[in-house]
Amino acid sequence: MIALHERVGRDPVPELAARLGSVEVAAKALILAQTISASWPENIHVSRFCCRLMSHDEATIGGFVDAAACGDRVGFENLLTGLVRPERMTRMWQGALALAAAEMRAA
Repeated sequence: MIALHERVGRDPVPELAARLGSVEVAAKALILAQTISASWPENIHVSRFCCRLMSHDEATIGGFVDAAACGDRVGFENLLTGLVRPERMTRMWQGALALAAAEMRAA
């Protein structure tokens, strides 16, 4: 969805906010998505919704966001070691923490 909005030059935050229930969560999710996109070694693979399966990339992203929500920096880094360069992990960690905090405030 973010990619579609970016292709047509539209801000994805309103659509994300409608789906996620919070403008703050939407903004943090967008920032994290942009950080991941800039840090990931290749294009992120997303499975089609009808498949009901997550791609390896989706599972990794979900895992590291969960690790950040639990404050588990070691688990976070273990998921990304060998995939993302170490110097890029700090920015991803901060983005995942910000998203998790926004989600907790919105709950």
